[in-house]
Amino acid sequence: MTKRKLSTFERLWSGRLGRKERRELERRLRSADPGLPVIHADAAGIDVGNESHFVSVPEERDAQPVREFGSWTAELESMATWLKACGIGSVVLQSTGVYWVAVYDVLQRHGLEVNLVDARATKNVPGRKSDVQECQWLRRLHTYGLLRACFRPAEAIRAVRTVWRLRDEQVKEAGRAVQHMQRALIQMNVQLHNAISDLSGVSGQAIVRAILSGQRDAVQLAALRDGRIQASEEEIIHSLRGDWKEDVLFELQQAVAAYDFHRQQIAQCDQQLEKYLAALPSRKATVNNPQGSSISVRTSERKRKPKGNQPAFNLAAELERILGVNAKSIEGLDVMTIQTVLAEVGPDLSAWKTERHWASWLNLAPKRDVSGGKVIRHVRIHRTNRVGNAFRMAAQSLLRSNSYLGAKFRYLRAKLGGIKAAKAMGRVLACLFYRLLTQGQKWIDRGMEEFERKKQQRELAALQRKAQTLGMQLLPAS
Repeated sequence: MTKRKLSTFERLWSGRLGRKERRELERRLRSADPGLPVIHADAAGIDVGNESHFVSVPEERDAQPVREFGSWTAELESMATWLKACGIGSVVLQSTGVYWVAVYDVLQRHGLEVNLVDARATKNVPGRKSDVQECQWLRRLHTYGLLRACFRPAEAIRAVRTVWRLRDEQVKEAGRAVQHMQRALIQMNVQLHNAISDLSGVSGQAIVRAILSGQRDAVQLAALRDGRIQASEEEIIHSLRGDWKEDVLFELQQAVAAYDFHRQQIAQCDQQLEKYLAALPSRKATVNNPQGSSISVRTSERKRKPKGNQPAFNLAAELERILGVNAKSIEGLDVMTIQTVLAEVGPDLSAWKTERHWASWLNLAPKRDVSGGKVIRHVRIHRTNRVGNAFRMAAQSLLRSNSYLGAKFRYLRAKLGGIKAAKAMGRVLACLFYRLLTQGQKWIDRGMEEFERKKQQRELAALQRKAQTLGMQLLPAS
């Protein structure tokens, strides 16, 4: 349903500021007494850098209200001790690269409230030309509650996130090694990729490793193919007759060694990931059925052999235990997508009040500039969100699905185009996931026919409204 445009009364009472109000607020902030209510009286601002950090406290708290501290651990401990001696209770710092991580951990360990903010919240305000002025400006904004802290998951979830991101990098590197193998074979005119689609599969790896062991007979190499390969033996034999070069064979050997190394790294990541997931608590939830009663969630996923780059253990069962629901019941969401969401945000979505806040944080909501109560332009924000991208990719998998969501995605794709449709459908999947975890609303697919029936009803209602506007009446064909 399209979001209704706010009236002037609603916009003013909702607290949203227009351009004129924002300029007036910036002018007041630069004055000595902005006349704003103080939210954090015991606030400090930190400008994080590579070699040193500048820290600002209120002027009445210390004779030297702005100090510079080094980036090593002893200096960070001194920073925390000085802040506590000045009576500071809340600290704000920007998310600059990864330099803020050590500062955040040390200050939090000393019992200080640390607020991590996005640098884009303050980048458009003029008048700050040095690191000293920057930390003072951050403290000033935080004092009046004008900065919003970024979301940071719990420590246990951050451990899962680290391993999952590392595993994703290893999977990408393994894919590059496979491409390297294929390039080396093409240089020797071995057209194996035209006969076998997956060079990293059983047949492809068996043939490549036999070539590296010294086998050059195309008939003997073709006999290593799996019985499920669709290409005929004769086609594979012709594809394996090439010009063998010693230097390119060495290159192929290096690519295979790199592939084996990355697969070994992936296996180690799977072991560590299984350990971290097992340490997470189980979450019990109920799912509401259409009749209004509630039924307990039970594990319905039987153990299957992992496909593709999925972890070697039963990830689906672990996800259902941790989340308390079977998120795979939503068409388009597989275990890899669900694991990405869990690794980035965790099982608790209470940090977002509504599904609209959730979709906006995922960068799946439209951004509009409004002037005079009218939309003047749509703004495209260049921001990467791993969870949002996961939902976009899940939406694209619905293109050939014979389900309600599949029919909806094809309708959006024909109406909006591929990129916008993926974003819109990703938002639908994200909202369904949010409802499943927060409200226990189980998704029941009603089929492609149900979507087509509703689509016809909408089109008929639109035609009836248009006919009524023109003073006409629709009549069914005899």
